[in-house]
Amino acid sequence: MSAQPYGLIATFETPAEVYHAAEQVRDAGYKHWDVISPCPIHGLDKAMGLKRSIVPRISLAGGITGFITGMTLIWWTDAFDYPLIVGGKPLFSPMFAFPVSYELTILFTAFATIIGMFVVNGLPMHYHPVLKYDKIRRGMDDQFFIVIEARDPRFNAANTGVLLQKIGGKEITELEP
Repeated sequence: MSAQPYGLIATFETPAEVYHAAEQVRDAGYKHWDVISPCPIHGLDKAMGLKRSIVPRISLAGGITGFITGMTLIWWTDAFDYPLIVGGKPLFSPMFAFPVSYELTILFTAFATIIGMFVVNGLPMHYHPVLKYDKIRRGMDDQFFIVIEARDPRFNAANTGVLLQKIGGKEITELEP
């Protein structure tokens, strides 16, 4: 008895072909599938039915945290930790705290973006079953692929293969886990 395959992979020749095929896979109701492309394809995320990433929100939260941290640091230092009145100036002024807050905003945004991207994308991923496919290197050069995973509730090797063939997929191959 053979092991359950990881899924099916189909080859497409052009960005337009894979774009329209992705729309049809989405409309067929599949949830666990992906497109492998050597270049960005404008609108492909919409064609795949993907929602907007939460990484920008994570970045914004990091930036706000950095700004508040900078302001709080200067306020605490000037007003409580080391109060020093020079020439009648106030103990705290946002104008004096701005450079530190600005730099911490950039720093915290960068860290939040990198960490958020890693968490959302499930990185680092040192192995993926698609890498066993002998022609996957063409996906970095001039070929486009659609991979439908076997864990999808709608997956049936025969029916999914027929769908991939109907939407223009060539070289439909079963992937090893």
